[in-house]
Amino acid sequence: MGIVLMKLFIAAVCGLVLGLERESKHKPLGLKTCVVISVASCLLTIVSIEAAISPYNGTELLRADPMRLAAQIVSGIGFLGAGVILHKSNDAISGLTTAAIVWAASGLGITIGAGYYFEGISGMALIFLGVKVLPFILKKIGPRALRELGIKINVYVPSDVNIQEVIHFLQDQGINIRDVRILGKADSHKLELNCTIKEEKNGVFSCYEKVKSLKVIDRLEIEVL
Repeated sequence: MGIVLMKLFIAAVCGLVLGLERESKHKPLGLKTCVVISVASCLLTIVSIEAAISPYNGTELLRADPMRLAAQIVSGIGFLGAGVILHKSNDAISGLTTAAIVWAASGLGITIGAGYYFEGISGMALIFLGVKVLPFILKKIGPRALRELGIKINVYVPSDVNIQEVIHFLQDQGINIRDVRILGKADSHKLELNCTIKEEKNGVFSCYEKVKSLKVIDRLEIEVL
């Protein structure tokens, strides 16, 4: 009984650590979900192992595959993870990290339930470092692409405005334009631009003020991708 409680406690702690990371970023699956998944996965693994082994004449007899329930956990948790993956209107996909964290919480519960305490705790620590610490380090010393912020800019200008001059102006403001889409009407043009800017404090607001300074713009929209 004591070993079972210890396994469940360790699994709860692992789920707690992963859940706190998601909760701090206000994600849909956070603290409570990760703890429930980790503890439930650990419990089902314990039951699966205990049910497969039975005593017989003073020895333990293996009656079935001890990990049969654990195998179903891995596949079943995928449906829960898929529910947090969202496809936004701007073709951006979000929720992949949260889905991976849910899957990892289940995996840690299975690992602890099977009795691999060191492996489970080590895995939890590495996952936390990879999600929380590593991105911060890479933004400081990593490739330039990791230190940039993706944004979408919608610019509305009169039809008599030279579009190339508008694009050159944006580039001169330090905005890296990756894709351009032009929607024209009789009296106006709409430019849909997928861009990147240097990620820094107040970067989006600074970008907005720079672009707004162009007098020919009738309307401006900026969205962080």
